[in-house]
Amino acid sequence: MQRILSTYLFVNRKLTAALVGESAQAGFSAIELFCSRGHFDYRSSDDARELSSWLSGNHLTLNSIHSPTNRDFHLSRDSAIPLSISDPERLRRQEAVDEIKRALDLVEHVPFRYCVQHLARARDIPDERLWDAAFSSLEHLSLFARHRGITLALENTPGEIATPVNLKAFLERTRLTGVKLCFDTGHANIEGGLAEALESVCDQIVTTHIHDNRGERDDHLLPYAGTIDWDATLTALPAQVPLVLELKEPAVAVGSTDAQAFAGTLKGACTAFDKFEQTLADKK
Repeated sequence: MQRILSTYLFVNRKLTAALVGESAQAGFSAIELFCSRGHFDYRSSDDARELSSWLSGNHLTLNSIHSPTNRDFHLSRDSAIPLSISDPERLRRQEAVDEIKRALDLVEHVPFRYCVQHLARARDIPDERLWDAAFSSLEHLSLFARHRGITLALENTPGEIATPVNLKAFLERTRLTGVKLCFDTGHANIEGGLAEALESVCDQIVTTHIHDNRGERDDHLLPYAGTIDWDATLTALPAQVPLVLELKEPAVAVGSTDAQAFAGTLKGACTAFDKFEQTLADKK
Protein backbone atom coordinates (compact mmCIF):
# COMPACT_ATOMS: atom_id res chain seq x y z
CA MET A 1 0.00 0.00 0.00
CA GLN A 2 1.35 3.39 -0.98
CA ARG A 3 1.31 5.81 1.94
CA ILE A 4 0.37 9.33 0.80
CA LEU A 5 0.17 12.48 2.92
CA SER A 6 -1.60 15.71 1.96
CA THR A 7 0.38 18.83 2.80
CA TYR A 8 -2.91 20.21 4.12
CA LEU A 9 -1.40 19.14 7.45
CA PHE A 10 1.08 22.01 7.06
CA VAL A 11 -1.09 24.46 5.10
CA ASN A 12 -0.80 27.22 7.70
CA ARG A 13 2.98 27.40 7.26
CA LYS A 14 5.42 27.51 4.38
CA LEU A 15 6.26 24.14 2.90
CA THR A 16 9.96 23.52 3.47
CA ALA A 17 12.57 20.88 2.73
CA ALA A 18 12.44 19.95 6.43
CA LEU A 19 8.69 19.26 6.36
CA VAL A 20 9.03 17.17 3.21
CA GLY A 21 11.90 15.28 4.85
CA GLU A 22 9.87 14.62 8.00
CA SER A 23 7.06 13.17 5.87
CA ALA A 24 9.51 10.80 4.21
CA GLN A 25 11.07 9.80 7.54
CA ALA A 26 7.59 8.99 8.85
CA GLY A 27 7.21 6.36 6.13
CA PHE A 28 5.27 8.19 3.43
CA SER A 29 6.20 7.52 -0.20
CA ALA A 30 4.20 10.32 -1.84
CA ILE A 31 2.44 13.58 -1.08
CA GLU A 32 -0.53 15.57 -2.29
CA LEU A 33 0.31 19.26 -2.55
CA PHE A 34 -2.36 21.64 -1.27
CA CYS A 35 -2.16 24.61 -3.62
CA SER A 36 -2.28 27.65 -1.39
CA ARG A 37 0.27 30.27 -2.38
CA GLY A 38 0.97 31.18 1.23
CA HIS A 39 1.90 27.54 1.76
CA PHE A 40 3.67 26.92 -1.56
CA ASP A 41 3.91 29.29 -4.52
CA TYR A 42 2.92 26.96 -7.35
CA ARG A 43 3.24 29.87 -9.80
CA SER A 44 6.99 30.10 -9.22
CA SER A 45 9.22 28.03 -11.52
CA ASP A 46 12.06 28.32 -9.01
CA ASP A 47 9.87 27.01 -6.18
CA ALA A 48 8.61 24.18 -8.40
CA ARG A 49 12.15 23.09 -9.22
CA GLU A 50 13.01 23.27 -5.53
CA LEU A 51 10.03 21.04 -4.69
CA SER A 52 11.17 18.54 -7.31
CA SER A 53 14.59 18.46 -5.65
CA TRP A 54 13.09 17.98 -2.18
CA LEU A 55 10.96 15.09 -3.39
CA SER A 56 13.70 13.27 -5.29
CA GLY A 57 16.14 13.79 -2.43
CA ASN A 58 13.72 12.03 -0.09
CA HIS A 59 12.60 9.34 -2.58
CA LEU A 60 9.09 10.79 -2.65
CA THR A 61 6.73 11.36 -5.56
CA LEU A 62 3.90 13.83 -6.08
CA ASN A 63 0.68 11.82 -6.36
CA SER A 64 -1.67 14.75 -6.79
CA ILE A 65 -2.40 18.38 -6.15
CA HIS A 66 -5.43 19.96 -4.54
CA SER A 67 -6.42 22.89 -6.74
CA PRO A 68 -6.48 26.35 -5.14
CA THR A 69 -9.67 27.28 -3.31
CA ASN A 70 -8.67 30.88 -2.61
CA ARG A 71 -6.71 33.60 -4.36
CA ASP A 72 -4.39 34.11 -1.41
CA PHE A 73 -0.87 35.41 -1.07
CA HIS A 74 -0.15 35.05 2.64
CA LEU A 75 -0.34 32.33 5.26
CA SER A 76 -3.32 34.04 6.86
CA ARG A 77 -6.37 32.88 4.86
CA ASP A 78 -8.90 35.04 6.73
CA SER A 79 -9.07 37.69 4.00
CA ALA A 80 -8.51 35.36 1.06
CA ILE A 81 -10.80 35.74 -1.94
CA PRO A 82 -12.61 32.46 -2.67
CA LEU A 83 -12.27 30.85 -6.09
CA SER A 84 -15.19 28.88 -7.50
CA ILE A 85 -15.51 27.17 -10.88
CA SER A 86 -19.29 27.24 -10.48
CA ASP A 87 -19.63 30.97 -9.84
CA PRO A 88 -22.45 32.24 -12.09
CA GLU A 89 -20.51 35.49 -12.62
CA ARG A 90 -18.38 34.83 -15.70
CA LEU A 91 -15.41 37.04 -14.76
CA ARG A 92 -15.06 35.55 -11.28
CA ARG A 93 -15.43 32.04 -12.73
CA GLN A 94 -12.75 32.75 -15.33
CA GLU A 95 -10.43 33.98 -12.60
CA ALA A 96 -10.84 30.63 -10.84
CA VAL A 97 -10.17 28.68 -14.04
CA ASP A 98 -7.05 30.72 -14.80
CA GLU A 99 -5.67 30.16 -11.31
CA ILE A 100 -6.28 26.40 -11.50
CA LYS A 101 -4.48 26.29 -14.85
CA ARG A 102 -1.45 27.91 -13.20
CA ALA A 103 -1.50 25.16 -10.58
CA LEU A 104 -1.80 22.46 -13.26
CA ASP A 105 1.27 23.86 -15.00
CA LEU A 106 3.29 22.66 -12.01
CA VAL A 107 3.41 19.33 -13.86
CA GLU A 108 6.04 20.84 -16.17
CA HIS A 109 8.48 20.59 -13.27
CA VAL A 110 7.02 17.85 -11.04
CA PRO A 111 4.93 15.04 -12.54
CA PHE A 112 1.62 14.11 -10.89
CA ARG A 113 -1.47 12.15 -11.91
CA TYR A 114 -4.48 13.81 -10.28
CA CYS A 115 -5.84 17.25 -9.49
CA VAL A 116 -8.51 17.28 -6.78
CA GLN A 117 -11.13 19.90 -7.54
CA HIS A 118 -13.98 21.43 -5.52
CA LEU A 119 -17.12 21.98 -7.55
CA ALA A 120 -19.07 24.19 -5.11
CA ARG A 121 -18.87 25.88 -1.74
CA ALA A 122 -20.66 24.59 1.36
CA ARG A 123 -23.06 27.55 1.43
CA ASP A 124 -24.09 27.20 -2.23
CA ILE A 125 -27.70 26.20 -2.83
CA PRO A 126 -28.98 24.01 -5.69
CA ASP A 127 -29.30 26.11 -8.83
CA GLU A 128 -29.17 25.03 -12.46
CA ARG A 129 -27.01 28.07 -13.24
CA LEU A 130 -24.38 26.70 -10.85
CA TRP A 131 -24.26 23.35 -12.66
CA ASP A 132 -24.08 25.08 -16.03
CA ALA A 133 -21.21 27.26 -14.79
CA ALA A 134 -19.36 24.23 -13.44
CA PHE A 135 -19.75 22.42 -16.74
CA SER A 136 -18.42 25.40 -18.66
CA SER A 137 -15.35 25.57 -16.41
CA LEU A 138 -14.68 21.84 -16.38
CA GLU A 139 -15.10 21.47 -20.13
CA HIS A 140 -12.14 23.83 -20.51
CA LEU A 141 -10.10 22.57 -17.54
CA SER A 142 -10.47 18.89 -18.39
CA LEU A 143 -9.02 19.46 -21.85
CA PHE A 144 -6.18 21.56 -20.40
CA ALA A 145 -5.44 18.83 -17.81
CA ARG A 146 -5.72 15.92 -20.26
CA HIS A 147 -3.09 17.47 -22.54
CA ARG A 148 -0.77 17.38 -19.52
CA GLY A 149 -1.57 13.79 -18.54
CA ILE A 150 -3.63 14.81 -15.51
CA THR A 151 -7.04 13.55 -14.43
CA LEU A 152 -9.37 15.98 -12.67
CA ALA A 153 -11.07 14.43 -9.64
CA LEU A 154 -14.14 16.20 -8.23
CA GLU A 155 -14.26 16.01 -4.44
CA ASN A 156 -17.47 15.46 -2.51
CA THR A 157 -17.71 18.38 -0.07
CA PRO A 158 -20.15 19.39 2.69
CA GLY A 159 -23.35 21.11 1.59
CA GLU A 160 -26.27 20.41 -0.69
CA ILE A 161 -24.43 20.49 -4.02
CA ALA A 162 -21.32 18.33 -4.17
CA THR A 163 -22.61 15.12 -2.63
CA PRO A 164 -21.22 11.88 -4.09
CA VAL A 165 -24.53 11.03 -5.76
CA ASN A 166 -24.93 14.53 -7.25
CA LEU A 167 -21.37 14.52 -8.60
CA LYS A 168 -21.83 11.13 -10.25
CA ALA A 169 -25.12 12.24 -11.82
CA PHE A 170 -23.40 15.39 -13.09
CA LEU A 171 -20.59 13.37 -14.71
CA GLU A 172 -23.06 10.94 -16.30
CA ARG A 173 -25.18 13.79 -17.67
CA THR A 174 -22.30 15.88 -19.03
CA ARG A 175 -20.06 12.99 -20.16
CA LEU A 176 -16.99 15.07 -19.40
CA THR A 177 -13.89 13.23 -20.59
CA GLY A 178 -11.07 12.91 -18.10
CA VAL A 179 -13.09 13.95 -15.04
CA LYS A 180 -13.59 11.44 -12.22
CA LEU A 181 -14.15 11.55 -8.45
CA CYS A 182 -12.08 11.98 -5.30
CA PHE A 183 -13.98 10.28 -2.47
CA ASP A 184 -13.60 12.15 0.81
CA THR A 185 -14.43 9.85 3.71
CA GLY A 186 -14.79 12.58 6.31
CA HIS A 187 -17.16 14.69 4.23
CA ALA A 188 -19.28 11.64 3.41
CA ASN A 189 -19.47 10.77 7.11
CA ILE A 190 -20.78 14.23 7.98
CA GLU A 191 -23.54 13.92 5.39
CA GLY A 192 -24.46 10.45 6.70
CA GLY A 193 -24.70 7.18 4.82
CA LEU A 194 -21.00 6.86 4.01
CA ALA A 195 -21.30 3.20 3.01
CA GLU A 196 -24.23 3.85 0.67
CA ALA A 197 -22.52 6.87 -0.90
CA LEU A 198 -19.34 4.92 -1.46
CA GLU A 199 -21.18 2.03 -3.08
CA SER A 200 -23.06 4.37 -5.43
CA VAL A 201 -19.93 6.07 -6.84
CA CYS A 202 -17.31 3.35 -6.50
CA ASP A 203 -16.83 2.98 -10.26
CA GLN A 204 -15.92 6.68 -10.64
CA ILE A 205 -13.33 6.98 -7.83
CA VAL A 206 -9.70 7.48 -8.86
CA THR A 207 -8.28 8.95 -5.63
CA THR A 208 -9.34 9.68 -2.06
CA HIS A 209 -9.09 11.94 0.94
CA ILE A 210 -8.86 9.86 4.09
CA HIS A 211 -9.74 11.36 7.48
CA ASP A 212 -12.19 10.81 10.32
CA ASN A 213 -14.72 12.77 12.38
CA ARG A 214 -17.65 12.13 14.69
CA GLY A 215 -20.30 12.89 12.09
CA GLU A 216 -20.84 16.51 13.12
CA ARG A 217 -17.85 18.69 12.10
CA ASP A 218 -15.16 18.51 9.45
CA ASP A 219 -12.46 17.73 12.01
CA HIS A 220 -9.97 15.94 9.72
CA LEU A 221 -9.03 13.54 12.51
CA LEU A 222 -6.72 10.57 12.26
CA PRO A 223 -8.49 7.39 11.16
CA TYR A 224 -9.97 5.47 14.12
CA ALA A 225 -10.33 8.70 16.14
CA GLY A 226 -13.93 9.24 14.98
CA THR A 227 -16.99 7.20 14.04
CA ILE A 228 -16.12 5.87 10.57
CA ASP A 229 -16.18 2.08 10.18
CA TRP A 230 -12.78 1.68 8.56
CA ASP A 231 -12.99 -2.07 8.00
CA ALA A 232 -16.13 -1.60 5.88
CA THR A 233 -14.82 1.54 4.15
CA LEU A 234 -11.49 0.02 3.12
CA THR A 235 -13.19 -3.10 1.80
CA ALA A 236 -15.63 -1.03 -0.27
CA LEU A 237 -13.05 1.28 -1.84
CA PRO A 238 -11.71 0.25 -5.27
CA ALA A 239 -8.60 -1.90 -5.09
CA GLN A 240 -5.32 0.03 -5.49
CA VAL A 241 -6.99 3.45 -5.28
CA PRO A 242 -4.55 5.97 -3.71
CA LEU A 243 -5.27 6.54 -0.01
CA VAL A 244 -4.37 10.18 0.68
CA LEU A 245 -4.36 11.11 4.36
CA GLU A 246 -5.72 14.66 4.74
CA LEU A 247 -5.27 15.88 8.32
CA LYS A 248 -5.57 19.25 10.02
CA GLU A 249 -2.66 20.83 11.85
CA PRO A 250 -2.59 19.38 15.38
CA ALA A 251 -3.28 21.46 18.43
CA VAL A 252 -0.23 21.98 20.60
CA ALA A 253 -0.76 20.69 24.14
CA VAL A 254 0.37 22.70 27.15
CA GLY A 255 4.02 21.98 27.81
CA SER A 256 4.55 20.63 24.29
CA THR A 257 6.01 22.13 21.09
CA ASP A 258 4.96 22.38 17.44
CA ALA A 259 7.58 19.79 16.52
CA GLN A 260 6.30 17.34 19.12
CA ALA A 261 2.69 17.85 18.01
CA PHE A 262 3.52 17.18 14.36
CA ALA A 263 5.69 14.19 15.28
CA GLY A 264 2.78 12.73 17.23
CA THR A 265 0.41 13.22 14.30
CA LEU A 266 2.84 11.60 11.84
CA LYS A 267 3.32 8.67 14.21
CA GLY A 268 -0.46 8.29 14.48
CA ALA A 269 -0.70 8.39 10.68
CA CYS A 270 1.77 5.52 10.37
CA THR A 271 -0.19 3.51 12.93
CA ALA A 272 -3.38 4.09 10.93
CA PHE A 273 -1.75 2.83 7.74
CA ASP A 274 -0.44 -0.21 9.61
CA LYS A 275 -4.04 -0.98 10.62
CA PHE A 276 -5.25 -0.39 7.05
CA GLU A 277 -2.74 -2.91 5.70
CA GLN A 278 -3.68 -5.46 8.34
CA THR A 279 -7.39 -5.00 7.60
CA LEU A 280 -6.90 -5.53 3.86
CA ALA A 281 -4.61 -8.51 4.45
CA ASP A 282 -7.25 -10.13 6.71
CA LYS A 283 -9.89 -9.68 3.98
CA LYS A 284 -7.90 -11.67 1.39
